[in-house]
Amino acid sequence: MSLPAVAWSISVAGWIMSPIISKLLDEVLSYCKSNKAETLRHLLTDVLPRLTLTLEAAEAMYHSKLFEEMVRGLKSAFYDMEDILDELECIRHKQQLVAQKKSDKKKKGKNNVDAEAGPSNQDISIEVILALPRALNRRLKDSMLKIEVLLHEAQSIIPLAELVEKSKKRETIQKDVFSKDSNSSAPKVKVTGRDVDRGQIAKMLLDTKDDVDPSSSDSKCFSAIGIYGISGSGKTTLAQYVCKYEENQNYFNLVMWIHVSQNYSTRDILKEMFEAASTDKQACPDYSSLDVLEKELEKKLDGKRFLLVLDDIWCDEDDDEQKLENLLSPLNRGKKGSKILATSRNKDAFSDLGPDVACKLFPICDLDDDIFLELFMYYALDSKNPDDSDQMELKSIGAKIAPKLKGSPLAARTVGGQLRKRQNNVDFWRMTLDRDLLNETMGAVWWSYQQLDEQVRRCFSYCSIFPRRHSLDRDELVKLWVAEGFIKTANPEEDLEIVGQRYFDELLATSFMQPGESKYHGGKLWYFVHDLMYDLAEKVGGNDCFRIENGPIRHVSRDVRYLFVKNGEMVTKEIFKLKNLRTLIIHESGNKVFLQNVFKKLQKLRVLAVKYTYEKTRGRILFEIPSIIGDFKHLRHLALRLPPNSELILPITLTKLYHLQVLNLKGYSELEFPPEMDVSKLSNLRHISMDSRGMAFPNIGRLTSLKTLERFRVSIEHGYKIKQLRDLNKLQGRLTIADVGNVKSKNEAHEANLAAKTRLAELKLMWNHRYEGTTPPEVEAEVLEGLCPPKGLKSLEIYEYRGLTYPSWMMGVQNGGPKYINTLLLGKCYQLGPAPELFECFIHLRELTIWGSCWEYFPDNVKDLKWLKSLTIEICLNLKLLPELPRSLEIFTMVDCERGFTESCKQVDHPNWQKLQHVKNCLVYHSDE
Repeated sequence: MSLPAVAWSISVAGWIMSPIISKLLDEVLSYCKSNKAETLRHLLTDVLPRLTLTLEAAEAMYHSKLFEEMVRGLKSAFYDMEDILDELECIRHKQQLVAQKKSDKKKKGKNNVDAEAGPSNQDISIEVILALPRALNRRLKDSMLKIEVLLHEAQSIIPLAELVEKSKKRETIQKDVFSKDSNSSAPKVKVTGRDVDRGQIAKMLLDTKDDVDPSSSDSKCFSAIGIYGISGSGKTTLAQYVCKYEENQNYFNLVMWIHVSQNYSTRDILKEMFEAASTDKQACPDYSSLDVLEKELEKKLDGKRFLLVLDDIWCDEDDDEQKLENLLSPLNRGKKGSKILATSRNKDAFSDLGPDVACKLFPICDLDDDIFLELFMYYALDSKNPDDSDQMELKSIGAKIAPKLKGSPLAARTVGGQLRKRQNNVDFWRMTLDRDLLNETMGAVWWSYQQLDEQVRRCFSYCSIFPRRHSLDRDELVKLWVAEGFIKTANPEEDLEIVGQRYFDELLATSFMQPGESKYHGGKLWYFVHDLMYDLAEKVGGNDCFRIENGPIRHVSRDVRYLFVKNGEMVTKEIFKLKNLRTLIIHESGNKVFLQNVFKKLQKLRVLAVKYTYEKTRGRILFEIPSIIGDFKHLRHLALRLPPNSELILPITLTKLYHLQVLNLKGYSELEFPPEMDVSKLSNLRHISMDSRGMAFPNIGRLTSLKTLERFRVSIEHGYKIKQLRDLNKLQGRLTIADVGNVKSKNEAHEANLAAKTRLAELKLMWNHRYEGTTPPEVEAEVLEGLCPPKGLKSLEIYEYRGLTYPSWMMGVQNGGPKYINTLLLGKCYQLGPAPELFECFIHLRELTIWGSCWEYFPDNVKDLKWLKSLTIEICLNLKLLPELPRSLEIFTMVDCERGFTESCKQVDHPNWQKLQHVKNCLVYHSDE
């Protein structure tokens, strides 16, 4: 069996019958004449499903060549239809904008439109009647004819495939009968390199702080530990290792092992528990009801400290018969300190144990390379004659095979077992070294992959365009999925990015994605695809996905749709021949000539992301995006990171990108665009990320569906006043409002309507006193009062505020203000003094930074901030004494404060020094040191 063939058949079959294609076909058929539509509908509802079933059959791998060209043609035709409908949608949108403009003129005459904020083009409700243009009609007919011909061809190939299946089955049976070459029995399962893991879990099993005596409350007498990881990673083996160890420790009166799996009966599981809890291992009688069985089991557990292992649990289905909570009801008769040790390939499954069951998670880690080699050779070689010359050669070959198995214990057992049966066949070992071992090792993982919905599979396979172990940002990856059309929902009101995040979370929970170490990425969460999973993604991605990394450039198939280039200098003329390319990501070293060629030759792009290299030249580098960008009808995601010495010039044709969802422009020192540019035409725009330099687009308030607006600079000019934020209530994540000094009253500040932006997590407010005409302190105080953030805000930063008082919403007076701030920064707010009320309002603070302040002391109630982890004090020249610090504090940083104060924090036995002794990490210095 060849996994590439299986991967090809399953992924293609799922792709053809996915909701994405079904929706596409329904829309296309609406443009066909009735008789033609009926013929095509028959082919699509009869032949296409039959083709899919044939491809999905395991035997299809033997005859994938019969279908390969045909399926390639089908995919090409489907892609073409999608592009045609995309262009049609652009035409429809253009006509809607014209109709909307006429409607707005009429409203303007009636004074119904705000002159500053203007109307929204993202809420267009005007319907237009659209006829299919002649050129698009011809292309659509050609695509449908191609599909019709290919499906007729499929009708003749399917019976042939069935004959091939039968023939191959006979060959396989004969091959299995005559190919056995076993000369060694399989060894017992060996546990290697798991002593540390076992010790950590054993320590967790002794922790009883989450447990209570069953008679003292309604809480549980037990808690849980969940081991999770991908299939074949050794979860069950580790759990068995722990159990064996605990049985010898005699801490638990009773150890029970239950294999749960996906489909189980509560009655059957409880019966197994009854038998495991019986000292005489008696069979469980057939009790009349489940209640009786539960009561009898309670008697078995009464007063005993037990360890219950639930191996291979799954997320609960809707079926009431399969609820993990139902299994736990008899357990609370046990003794305090009882434990559940559960394993699962999905970490979300542990939450199904119940909301009142405390559960600690334990992700299973990879084995060290040397330990894994030892494990693999244990299964692959009989060590009776370790010095035998043949065995020495096999060991040498085995050492080269082991890295191909990506650290999987399951792979070590599976491949090692095959090699062990052929220790007298060196040629077989050599052939194994030369083979693609993925099919030998991925059975369980492959099965898990098949359980994913087709849309989730497409999202996963797309990840294969990135280099191995590439750092992935969840939100950015989801935006790419949405741009490529992988995310679909039957509910038009449902946010596609939220659906995409659910897809990502499913991949994460089932270990197709894994979290990386945030400490290596500045504390930011990032993710990667494990090597074993990455190999699978490459297989199922097929010719659609491709990447060019360092080293020899492989031939690039004309079928490639999604391309990642590690270094822009590796781009060749061959890439510009990929007329059907949809994603192009240049990770680094892009250049201006390259960009010009992209805009001329790759007009089917949906995602274009380019990072440019800094050029050491005098003066600025001019980056002018050509006006031809307006012809990129399909472009949804445009991201350019330019050198810091560059000037970016945008053409007015940018506003023709009606499908554009993401506009990410970073790095430039100056931005220029035509004053008449009307960005509100980009009605699908959801995310704008631009550098802080220069002015952003005017009339941004018309884009009422915006979710990301990283920075808004207030100006007194038309189109830039703070009321532009009024209707942007879908904003989420981080928002910086700069030049707040241009807001002149509390009423004007209210027009920003910040409290209604409930999805905002971080807010930065920046005054600017470098220019003349700044507002008086009392006006600034009124403005800050009017800029009340939403309740759920997590981070607040305020810079250069010159007001004399805090707003009521920071003092706990106003109910509408934020209550769960965990990060607070006050920077260069020179006239604000310390206020105890501040720390009574923001009791959930985890990080506090006071920078450039006139504070002479800290309020005493700082010590009551029991969640505070980090405190930073910078350029606070009036401070002389530290307050009593909370015991929760882990990081203390003090920079450029008064020198005597700084030295006292370092001086042994000084009161300031003593107050820092419980803090793990202290950094106290002057920047000139």
